[in-house]
Amino acid sequence: MLDSVRVRLTFWYTAVLTCVLVVLALTTYFVLRQSSMRRTDNSLVELADAFLTTVNAELHDQPEAGSLQNAVQTATSEHSFRDFVFLVFDQQNRAVVTSQDLPAQLLPTQAPPDLVQKFTDTAPQSSRQIRNVRLGGQHYRGYARRFLAEGQPYTLIVLQSLHTQNEFLEQVSGTFALIIPLAILLASIGGYFLARRSLSPVVAMSAQAGQIGATNLHERLPVQNAKDELGLLAASFNELLDRLDQSFERQRRFVADASHELRTPVAVLCGEAEVALSQSARSPEEYRESLDVLRKEAHRLKHIIEDLFTLARADAGQYPLIATDFYLDELAAECARSVRTLALAKQITIHCEAVREIPVRADEALLRRMILNLLDNAIKHTPQGGSISVACHRQDSVCTLSVADSGSGIPAEFQTHIFERFFRADKVRARTESDGGGAGLGLSICRWIAEAHQGRVELTSSGPAGSTFTFFLPLTSIAAEPPANRG
Repeated sequence: MLDSVRVRLTFWYTAVLTCVLVVLALTTYFVLRQSSMRRTDNSLVELADAFLTTVNAELHDQPEAGSLQNAVQTATSEHSFRDFVFLVFDQQNRAVVTSQDLPAQLLPTQAPPDLVQKFTDTAPQSSRQIRNVRLGGQHYRGYARRFLAEGQPYTLIVLQSLHTQNEFLEQVSGTFALIIPLAILLASIGGYFLARRSLSPVVAMSAQAGQIGATNLHERLPVQNAKDELGLLAASFNELLDRLDQSFERQRRFVADASHELRTPVAVLCGEAEVALSQSARSPEEYRESLDVLRKEAHRLKHIIEDLFTLARADAGQYPLIATDFYLDELAAECARSVRTLALAKQITIHCEAVREIPVRADEALLRRMILNLLDNAIKHTPQGGSISVACHRQDSVCTLSVADSGSGIPAEFQTHIFERFFRADKVRARTESDGGGAGLGLSICRWIAEAHQGRVELTSSGPAGSTFTFFLPLTSIAAEPPANRG
C-alpha cells in the first residue's frame, strides 16, 4: 500500500498534522491549567488578606481575652463564598475555628491535625505556602499563612475546591479527544483526494509516456500548467522527446543514405562481375577493364566504409586526440603537395600561402585528414583549368586555414546543409563517375575534427567566383590537456 505516492503523501501529511494537533492540544491544556491555577492562587491570597484584615479589625473593636474565636467567626461569615473553606489553627496545630463548608466527616471538631504539617513540610521557614491537598476524597487548592493574634501565633488556611476547575479541564480534554480524531480523519480523506488530484497530471503523463514508442515519437505529454513543477517536468520531458525524435530522424536518414550510398558500388561490383563471367571467351583487355572498374568501385566502397566507421567512433566518443607539436603552415603545404597529382589531372593549379610560421599543438593526423578532405572537395568542384589557394594566418590566439576554389559556388538554399552527412548539392555540384564523386561525408568529418579541437570550420564565402572554407583553431584548444592514448 505504501508503494503509492498518494498514500505516502497522505500518511506523512496525516502524521505531521497529528503531531501538530496533539502538541497544540497539550500546550493549550497546560496553558489553561496554569492560568486557572494562577487565578486560584491569586484569589486565595486576596481572600486570605481580606480575611485577616477583618479578623484584626474585630480584635481591635473587641480587645477582651477570648475574642479571637468570635472575630474569626465574624470574618468567616463575612467572607463566606462557595467552594471556599477557612481554617484557623493554633500553635499546637489544633483547629480553633473551621467554616462549615467541609464534608460531614470533617466538621470543625474533626479537622485533620496534620493539615498544617502538610504545608510546613515543604518550607517550614516560610510564612506562607500554596499547595494542593486532598480532604474527604475531594481536591482543594490551599493557602497557608501565619499571623499573630492576642500575642499568640496562629495559622490561617484557605481552601478552594478544585471541582469546578477540574470539570472545566475535563471538558477541554474531552473536546480535544473528540475534535482531534475527527480532524485527523477529515484531513486524511481530504489529503488523499488532494494528493490524488495533484498527482493526476503525473498519472496522465505516465500513461501518455507509456504509449510513446519509436513509431510515434512526434506525440508529446500534456502540459496543464507550464509554470508549476509538474508543468516544468512535462516540458523537460517533451524537450527530451524532441531531441530523441530528432536523433531518431537523423539515424533513420543516416541509415537510409548509407544504404543508398553503399548500394550503388555494390551493384556496380555485382554487375561488372556478372558481365565478366557471362562470356567464356574474352580478351585480356576486356578483363583488365572489368577489373579496373571493380578496383575503383571497391576503393570507393572502402572509402565510404572508413568514413562511416570514423563518424561512428566519433559519435561514440571512442576517437581520442593525440596531441603533438607541429607547424600548421608546413602541414598545409604537405597536404597541397599530396593532392598535386589529382589537381594536375584536371589542370588545376594549387597555391599555398603562409605569412609566417604557425606552431600549434593538436592531433596532426586528424588535421591532415581534414585539410585533405577540404582540398579533395575543392578539386572535385573546380572546373578544368581552375585554381585552388591554401592560406594560413594567425591573429591573436586563433589561427586560420582557408581553402578557396574557383568553382561555380554553392546555392544559398544549400549552404546551411553542406555539413550534414550524405548531403550533396547535386544540381550544381553533381557527382560523376569521372570525378571520383564522394558520399557526402567529407565535410561532416571536417566539422567533427574542428569541434574536437574546440574550433570550427565554416563556409565563409560562396558565389560564382568560387567557395572558401575556413578552419578556425584556438591555439590553446588542447595545449593544456595531456596527450591521450589512442584506443
